[in-house]
Amino acid sequence: MVFLAASDRYDNMKYNRCGRSGLKLPAISLGMWHNFGGRDIYENAREIMLRSFDLGITHFDLANGYGSPALKAEQVLGEVLKSDLAPYRDEIVISTKAGYDAWPGPYGEWGSKKYMVSSLDRSLKRLGLDYVDIYYSHRPDPDTPFEETMSALDLIVRQGKALYIGISNYSAEQTAEAIRILQKLGTPLLIHQPSYSMFERWIENGLQDVLEGGGVGTIAFCPLAQGLLTSRYLEGIPDDSRAAKPVAHLRKQHITEEKLAKIRQLNELAQERGQSLAQMSLAWVLRGGRVTSALVGASRVEQIEENVKALNSPDFTPEELQAIDAILEQ
Repeated sequence: MVFLAASDRYDNMKYNRCGRSGLKLPAISLGMWHNFGGRDIYENAREIMLRSFDLGITHFDLANGYGSPALKAEQVLGEVLKSDLAPYRDEIVISTKAGYDAWPGPYGEWGSKKYMVSSLDRSLKRLGLDYVDIYYSHRPDPDTPFEETMSALDLIVRQGKALYIGISNYSAEQTAEAIRILQKLGTPLLIHQPSYSMFERWIENGLQDVLEGGGVGTIAFCPLAQGLLTSRYLEGIPDDSRAAKPVAHLRKQHITEEKLAKIRQLNELAQERGQSLAQMSLAWVLRGGRVTSALVGASRVEQIEENVKALNSPDFTPEELQAIDAILEQ
């Protein structure tokens, strides 16, 4: 059956300008870190992507190593683009990254120009595309001069392989240096992708000020703290949860009784607001307009449908924000 996108797909999604650029991103973007790859059912991944697009989610975020197994997420999106979304390519923002281990040997990770350019060439082949919209340096390289990594990003834009460039996991000081170098090169930094949630607030200690001063957008990954800030863990660790899996970034030891107590109190506040905990957590990340987009993953279509409803109640009273801070500071 030929996919026809919903005619009302832009009616309810909010789109935010990314820094001082001309690009707008949906307030909720789809991240393809988990649940998109060879060990997952292709049709489920396809349904998540198509439903996301129907809900106004126009931004799909990847990296060269994303998927289960690694490297497969780009291939899955490439197949869905070919079978369903090709007519809508100009309505979609596709981003990918390089920085982590992608292939054997000394040229398969970090931030050298050889690696950054080669990795994008491989990504484009997996995606079946001539260019991506945003290409990121996924992490700073301690051994490669910033000038080399940034010049690689500049080169890639000039080659037409990416329209914009971003960075991820850079500190405030490293970000300021990247902004300076890229301005000198003539290819401004579009966006930074840091971790940010109620449980991970490091960007508030300087990075947000650097980004705003440099006219750079922010897209937050793990805004739901790998699922902790959802109803999933209110009663402990379910056997089929991410934390219960033998290979997972969220480990059982991270889910303490102290943290569970905070999650339950936050859930009570969310219910008072008429939201799920996930919806309130996303609205909190987006509060005040300092974050351009919140990046969410999904293993089921229903999760995407729930998450976009966070935009129905985006505002907080001063008392609600104080109550959240009081819970988190316990």
